[in-house]
Amino acid sequence: MQVYRHMDIGSAKASREEMAGIPHHLIDVLEPDQEFNVVTFQSMAKEALKEIYAHGRIPIIAGGTGFYIQALLYDIDFRENDEGGAIRRELEELARSEGERAAGVLHRMLQEADPKAASEIHPNNIKRVIRAIEYFRLTGEKISLHNEQSRAKESPYNFLYYVVTTDRAELYRRIDRRVDQMLEQGLVEEVQKLKRMGCHRGQTSMQGLGYKEILDYLNGDCSLEEAVYRLKRDTRHFAKRQLTWFKREREVRWINLDEFRQDRAVVLEHMIEDCINRGIVLQ
Repeated sequence: MQVYRHMDIGSAKASREEMAGIPHHLIDVLEPDQEFNVVTFQSMAKEALKEIYAHGRIPIIAGGTGFYIQALLYDIDFRENDEGGAIRRELEELARSEGERAAGVLHRMLQEADPKAASEIHPNNIKRVIRAIEYFRLTGEKISLHNEQSRAKESPYNFLYYVVTTDRAELYRRIDRRVDQMLEQGLVEEVQKLKRMGCHRGQTSMQGLGYKEILDYLNGDCSLEEAVYRLKRDTRHFAKRQLTWFKREREVRWINLDEFRQDRAVVLEHMIEDCINRGIVLQ
């Protein structure tokens, strides 16, 4: 969501102070009414990598969307996506027409086409469910098999892949606190401004955690208390799904902050030592 302009608080976009003079890429590059997906990300990220390498620097890919990271690291081929627009629009229209039943209807369709993918993709993740059905209809191949083959690919990059985690209870406390801080910083006002700009639930930008819940409140579909409850709950669920995803990924190095006494400076020293040993950073 940080690719979108005007979406700062809900996306936890880094401030200029936090950037500390280090160039950041793929931030504030799109308007909220523009489409953004893994193919767009892969293309834009590759261009950013070229620029960073041209300056003799080392790119750091920061974020929590495992599928996007995988697509970049292993250069997954998404050419068949170009042909899938009609199928995708048909499935998205079905989702809109089914309303609250959409998740169940689409997930049953995926279950019939690709049971393994259905077991791995949460029914509420409608975007990924649609992507899996679309892939099956386009290619006749199960996306679960495609993903297995993609994971087996060798990466063209010399990289280190870190997942930072902490005690589950502490992680959930931090999530709840972060939501409270976003509200204090003006999340409701930010979404209100986006609504006045014409942003609506059907746009990719408004599918982000924090935006769809507050938009529902502003549209009168729930109270603010209910919206905040759902935001905290769904963010915790998302974090849990992230951990499950990363456990399946190859070459992941886990950084448990408790083992480093929650000291980020010690974590950084550990990572730099790894980079030196891997030949990414010269001593």
